[in-house]
Amino acid sequence: MAEIKYDIIQKIAVLSQRPRGWERQLNLISWNDGEPKYDLRDWSPDGTRMGKGISMSAEELGVLKGILEEMDEIVVPDEPDGPDGPED
Repeated sequence: MAEIKYDIIQKIAVLSQRPRGWERQLNLISWNDGEPKYDLRDWSPDGTRMGKGISMSAEELGVLKGILEEMDEIVVPDEPDGPDGPED
């Protein structure tokens, strides 16, 4: 399996933290020397491992921002990914 190269350009926010220390973060990341994208995923406490996530261009993030602003209500379910984040 090919090695995935990434460079965290900017750490923007921590959305949540799990009991074992995993954090759901929004970052600006360059994947495999590509254009930086906004990236939402879980990271291990030491930042060396990551869970599955989603990367978005600035345009896609803007569309999502607009959708969220137009929503009347945001319903937050209890612990959508379980209490401890992704499987190790």
